[in-house]
Amino acid sequence: MAPLEITASRADPALLDLPWDQPLEDWPEDMLAALPRGISRHVVRFVRVSGRVLALKEINHHLAKREYEMLRLLGRIGVPSVVPFAVISGRTTRTGEPLDAVLITRHLQFSLPYRAVFSQVSREDTAQRLLDALAVLLVHLHIEGFYWGDVSLSNTLFRRDAGSFAAYIVDVETGALHEKLTDGQRHYDLDLARTNIIGELMDLQAGELFDPEADPVEVGDDLVRRYDELWAALTERERFSADERWRVSARIEKLNRLGFDVGELEITTDLDGTTLSILPKVVDAGHHARRLMRLTGIDAQENQARRLLNDLDQYRASTEQQAEDEEFVAHEWLQHQYEPVVRAIPRSMRSKLEPPEFYHEVLEHKWFLSEKAGTDASLDETVRHYILNVLIHRPDEKSLVTTETSALPIFDS
Repeated sequence: MAPLEITASRADPALLDLPWDQPLEDWPEDMLAALPRGISRHVVRFVRVSGRVLALKEINHHLAKREYEMLRLLGRIGVPSVVPFAVISGRTTRTGEPLDAVLITRHLQFSLPYRAVFSQVSREDTAQRLLDALAVLLVHLHIEGFYWGDVSLSNTLFRRDAGSFAAYIVDVETGALHEKLTDGQRHYDLDLARTNIIGELMDLQAGELFDPEADPVEVGDDLVRRYDELWAALTERERFSADERWRVSARIEKLNRLGFDVGELEITTDLDGTTLSILPKVVDAGHHARRLMRLTGIDAQENQARRLLNDLDQYRASTEQQAEDEEFVAHEWLQHQYEPVVRAIPRSMRSKLEPPEFYHEVLEHKWFLSEKAGTDASLDETVRHYILNVLIHRPDEKSLVTTETSALPIFDS
């Protein structure tokens, strides 16, 4: 047998114990994570190695190396994506026949493929919430100069984000990073997204997972509108009179509310100085998540971070500490509010929701109990009631894994 070549930033010797001399489709079931199988462009299997779940995709050596490097690059620039783990190449069978390379990525914990979302979540606006997340991801990618070339729900994973979803790019085979995208590249990516999503929603309708009365074409058009609105808010030049300079701060605050930081702003005046114009030049996603991380060390999705920061502000007001340093109050909130709540999750249920999402849902449940009782429910009472009446019935999502994203199975709700 030819020697294996393992490309990895931190290779795990346990990888050598896997049967690389066999095609992935022939690997024995007892070494795979429990997965239903489906039709796909590539053979994909999930295995547990050294306590972690890894996704293995059999693919051409050149494409595997390219996708590995592209995922590493996206991670460095802060794009939500799966994390590359290794590329295994030089594979041959025991008789010397060449085999394709294998791209290995880490399974994204607490993530859901779109079919699982539709089968587990019965809210009428599920499609809109997924498209909101996908629109944000696509705008983020385009701002960074990344052309996806294969935009779809199938090539995306979703994590719960305080009642919404956060989208992560999974498949970047066709992607390319440029210094800046042309309008033509952006519009082609967007049109491809619309076409693919319409087809995917029609497929869901055929499987009775999507409202039969809904119009997939209209939903696809909504994605385009949401993308265009967000792109305009982030990139359009705004003009105003010189005595309205407050609008510079207002523009920055608007972008912060949308979840973006402004790293650089271009401000120009006309010849007589009576008119100003501003144009965001460097815009980074994750404003609230970065602020929460700085104050508390909690790693959360953007909407989760927004929700937790609002609770921190309410705690600051209720304890009359508006004059105290924000960092001091955040430390106290962490000790007396957040940590006691997440520590209350029974060990057997910790794979159901991420801690920030659990805290968000407890806050929502507190409002529900208080509204029902006509009096403010205590946090301790709420946590107990939520665990015993809601959390216990939720499916585990920490390592919900499926086959290739283009052929995902239906899960019972």
